[in-house]
Amino acid sequence: MSIFTRNENNPVIAPQDMPPDVMYVLNPGAIKHNGEYIVMMDAAVASGPIVFWLARSKDGVKFTVDPEPVDWPGFEPGYTEKCVYDPRITKIGDDYFIMYASTSIEYGISLGLVKTRDFVSYERIEQERTPAPIRNGVLFPEKINGRHVRLDRPMGDPRGPSMMYLSYSDDLVHWRDSVPLMDVRPSLWDRHKIGGGAVPLKTEKGWLEIYHGVGDTCNGLIYCLGVCMLDLNDPSKVIARGEDAVLWPAELYEQVGRVPNVVFTCNAIPEDDGSVKIYYGAADTCIGLAEAQLGDLIDACYRKNRHITKVFGAQ
Repeated sequence: MSIFTRNENNPVIAPQDMPPDVMYVLNPGAIKHNGEYIVMMDAAVASGPIVFWLARSKDGVKFTVDPEPVDWPGFEPGYTEKCVYDPRITKIGDDYFIMYASTSIEYGISLGLVKTRDFVSYERIEQERTPAPIRNGVLFPEKINGRHVRLDRPMGDPRGPSMMYLSYSDDLVHWRDSVPLMDVRPSLWDRHKIGGGAVPLKTEKGWLEIYHGVGDTCNGLIYCLGVCMLDLNDPSKVIARGEDAVLWPAELYEQVGRVPNVVFTCNAIPEDDGSVKIYYGAADTCIGLAEAQLGDLIDACYRKNRHITKVFGAQ
């Protein structure tokens, strides 16, 4: 059974809620700011590439979409950003840092970083270019041992197997000391590739990370969500990693769409009642809302799959 419970109003944001030239919405970052929920989503527009679009809500369920896309800041001369997607919003102090995937003519797939305080004006933090394509950047909400930390995923073949890494920075510009964090698991739901999802949540037991994993089938891929626990003082140490997915495509709006069989999150919002909200892309077409208890997500990190244990004799 899924750890997450879907909201009865799903999808909470769909293409029909958007201006007429928006074809699909997907993979939102989300955060609470000044008493409202703010969702920054990928919006695929008919006239060109994906852009970022905001929607706002007082209750976290009924959203009002901004009339225009985000006024995204430009780049230095000689760089042409042609597509942006998958924003993760991390609050540090009074600033909200948005780490996202960027595609450009000059550099291909790389990570971008922008900050804001009001979700009206934005300031770019130029990133050192990496020799290999990289995406799924997720910035931790505080420095660890005096350094900024992010999850990321260097890429070879974008469709081939890939794993999660951890990187460090002193200035949010230059990222160094990358180390492998987690690899795919051949017999499980995340056997093809994995990547960061939500901004990690700090708990008494460690950093709780809700990540995405992909399983390959005879005629396609399935994107699911899972959980792991990282050491508070050294997040390169994986304390626990649940064997079961905690959310997977089960509803029609998650199974049928622009990319079928996808649930994909870039956020996790802890609430005062002990629950955690996630807004997630469903079939790369619309956005769903699901909730779980924080304690249940932590417990899921330590849970073994009883069917695998029984069939294969795992310990």
